[in-house]
Amino acid sequence: MSNVSARARDIVQKLWNSCKSLQGGGVSYQDYVTELTFLLFLKMLEEQKKEGLIPNSCRFSTLKHLEGMELLTAYRRALVDLGDPTTKGVTSPLVRIIYADARTAITQPASLRTLFDDIDKIDWFSLDEDGIGDLYEGLLEKTVSEKKSKAGQYFTPRALINTMIKLVDPKPGEVIQDPAAGTGGFLIAAHMHIRAQTDDLFKLGKKAGEQRSIYYRGMELIGATRRLGIMNMMLHGIEAVLEDGDTLGASGNELGSADIILTNPPFNKFPERVARADFVITAGAAKGPLPFVEHVVRSLKPGARAAIVVPDGTLGNGEGAELRRWAMELCDIHTILRLPTGIFYAQGVKTNVVFLMRGKTDKANTKATWVYDMRAGQPAYGKTRALGEADFADFVAAYGDDPLGKAKRTDQGEEGRFRKFTREEIAKRNDSLDIVWLREDETASEEELTDPEDIAAAIVGHLRAALLEIEGVSEEMVAEAAA
Repeated sequence: MSNVSARARDIVQKLWNSCKSLQGGGVSYQDYVTELTFLLFLKMLEEQKKEGLIPNSCRFSTLKHLEGMELLTAYRRALVDLGDPTTKGVTSPLVRIIYADARTAITQPASLRTLFDDIDKIDWFSLDEDGIGDLYEGLLEKTVSEKKSKAGQYFTPRALINTMIKLVDPKPGEVIQDPAAGTGGFLIAAHMHIRAQTDDLFKLGKKAGEQRSIYYRGMELIGATRRLGIMNMMLHGIEAVLEDGDTLGASGNELGSADIILTNPPFNKFPERVARADFVITAGAAKGPLPFVEHVVRSLKPGARAAIVVPDGTLGNGEGAELRRWAMELCDIHTILRLPTGIFYAQGVKTNVVFLMRGKTDKANTKATWVYDMRAGQPAYGKTRALGEADFADFVAAYGDDPLGKAKRTDQGEEGRFRKFTREEIAKRNDSLDIVWLREDETASEEELTDPEDIAAAIVGHLRAALLEIEGVSEEMVAEAAA
């Protein structure tokens, strides 16, 4: 929890200790953070004197005085009522969204009583807006650290997010989009970056409200994750609400065009097929990282920029060759960061960050691509070696201070980590952007792992990577046979 304040960290630990008492009753870590979301929202309404937005029977100030089964029964009824469009007395659309299809996994009245008491004892006055957001962020991160195999589904390492934000450098008034928003990490980090530039939005004057509400756009398909994302953004001062929908379906068009896109889309392929009328390159393909790349390219305004996390296969397999050629025509794919291992073991693939700018014309925008190898010769990351922003310092320095990748750069040669490859050289590689020149000793780095969960995750990672390679070869053979 590197971004969480000491005060918030202490509260997170106290709340997390309460989870131990719930596990015996079948309440999972994911269920626990969802329960806290429900209760924290009610507590925030009480603290902010906004309980008038909901019926008296659903208010934290009312429920906390109940005991035993009366409390559990009233709490269950309150969750249903708050998400029911027909309930009278709910005057905020955000309340409906937070509590849509809400149910509690708690079955023991004593466990619920403990949660109410722990939340009620928090000294909320000691936490400013950032502190409350830090608290919730810490809870989300704690959930992920306890179940690493879930991490890639909705949580990206904050050190990586902050580095991407620093390099892309969002500005006030720019439309910032995440088509696979998860818990809203990219949008929140962009907001914090802009706040730092504007004296906490004070310099924006009357436009501060607009900055909070209309310039952040995101979409999330999984309802439970969207709920966490909306709550997370709200506690960080963002008033925009994540859209409910499938970016690779018809609803994806609702996101509109953007000045900046920052995203870490799902790495795995899914049985469902892309159903976007405006898609050409990946139309009808299995949902996965390739169609998200097409979305990014199509959604950027001319001259706009993006940073997207993708697996190695997206950059190098034959299936994605047409997409890469198309993207290099329309965009300047100026920088690729080869990420170290141990960040996304859950997906079983090695990953990269692709930095690009949408061209103002549709022809020959990629003249050269710079590749930084942060993977070769590096230890595997995991619980025993956490990824921090300091780990990205050399890459940040090599990237330069131009968000469009046009700063003066130095090719470090075959022994260095940062190299330039012209479009002609890439063409000779069959348009592969999965470029390797430094020796990777993955076995040696993984031998340093000591945490059993890290070791198990590494094994699962190799198995999943092998499966993805087999699927890729199979799809290429089918495509060749049909041609």
